[in-house]
Amino acid sequence: MQPIFLLAAILIFGVLIAVHELGHFLAAKLCGVLVDEFSIGMGPLIWRTQRGETQYSLRALPIGGFCAMEGEDEDTGNERSFVRQGFWKKFVILAAGSFMNFLTGVVILLALYAGAAVFYTDQVTGLAPEFQQTGEDGLMAGDVFYKVNGYRTYLKGDAQLFLSYSGETADIEVVRDGRHILVEDVPLQTCTSTDGVTTYTGYGVYVGICAVEATLATKLQYTWYTALDFVQLVWFSLVQLVTGNAGMQDLSGPVGIVSTITEVGSQAETAADAWSQIFYFAALLAVNLAVMNMLPIPALDGGRILFLLIDAVSLLILGRKVPERYQMAVNFAGFVVLMGFMLLVTFHDVFRLIQ
Repeated sequence: MQPIFLLAAILIFGVLIAVHELGHFLAAKLCGVLVDEFSIGMGPLIWRTQRGETQYSLRALPIGGFCAMEGEDEDTGNERSFVRQGFWKKFVILAAGSFMNFLTGVVILLALYAGAAVFYTDQVTGLAPEFQQTGEDGLMAGDVFYKVNGYRTYLKGDAQLFLSYSGETADIEVVRDGRHILVEDVPLQTCTSTDGVTTYTGYGVYVGICAVEATLATKLQYTWYTALDFVQLVWFSLVQLVTGNAGMQDLSGPVGIVSTITEVGSQAETAADAWSQIFYFAALLAVNLAVMNMLPIPALDGGRILFLLIDAVSLLILGRKVPERYQMAVNFAGFVVLMGFMLLVTFHDVFRLIQ
């Protein structure tokens, strides 16, 4: 079964990139921008057809695609070129790729949750004897976690994850009978485990699960919650990377992602469980691509949107935009750095696989 999952992993990764480019393509068409070519796949050309002003292509490598807009990086003199469009048209076109990825993730989750019977979230099941901040204005057994250190606990496992990355103290917000209660500066200390004998270093809060019936309303709610949780996990991971709590060993590139998807499918007990887990991971990947592409990094969509904002401010203050050649130089430098980083991560992925 593993070769099937390997092929599925490659196709999923390629389809998500192609969907991203489809977002740019549809937005460009809606905004009246001339699209010279829209391609599914990369590399050598297999098939092409001309429909109106746009060439539609199919290429050999199933690893994405591209949307080639007229005047995407420099003014070609065509009034319908990308660079001659106004701020909002450019913004919509640039953001459309990430929007399509996010929408794809939501649709996959909605399909996966259609047959769900119950959802789970984190709950306080008890408190260690050493825990002091209890009572009506503190924590009590049965409280449902809402936030840990400002991070929303949407799904089962979130509370434990955020607590594991807390420092000497943690801020815990819970919901009890519709009332929000915030307990600040819960100390890290030696606590007694649930067996009443062994000890551990922690915050003295026993974390369990709370079941929520899967009605139509909760299916829609938890579809949205899961998508938001994926977004939050990206930001949380970036924070941990910047603060040094995570390192290169925690990052994955395309090779690592394909390997993970294959492993997820291979370890499932049944084929149905395998495909369910693979598509759940695909939804996570789709949302991750959406968020990462909107980061204000040169060569990414977010970096180009940042230049739009800089241009708008420059036009307002100085009466002129940043010259396109400077933008192209910065984007090219960003692309080189980004590709170098991706190669480094890919080599690291390959090294992990052959160990």
